[in-house]
Amino acid sequence: MKEDKQITEFSTGATRDTQEGKLDYEGFYNPLVMKRFAEYMNKNRIQSDGNLRDSDNWQKGINFDSYMKSGFRHFHDWWMEHRGYESREDIEEALCGLIFNAQGYLYEILKDK
Repeated sequence: MKEDKQITEFSTGATRDTQEGKLDYEGFYNPLVMKRFAEYMNKNRIQSDGNLRDSDNWQKGINFDSYMKSGFRHFHDWWMEHRGYESREDIEEALCGLIFNAQGYLYEILKDK
């Protein structure tokens, strides 16, 4: 594969623009983590009344305080597990909960830009 500033040429003769300046989503995310997070989100779609909420329900809007308070509870569980103590949930659940709350908080900031 030969690459110059603008074109990548493959041994087959095929060409493409270079990856320069492009976001590398495949490199920034990991499929194992994404799968585990999706499992967490899917499990938590079931509401206390037994109804199933839409997977993107959180994008309708949750206030910052709710994300912060929930995020702190998940952080505390992560910290407890890190220190070798028992927590409300296992470390994977704690981390997924923390990711959810951080992602939701960031979404609320970005959607208003």
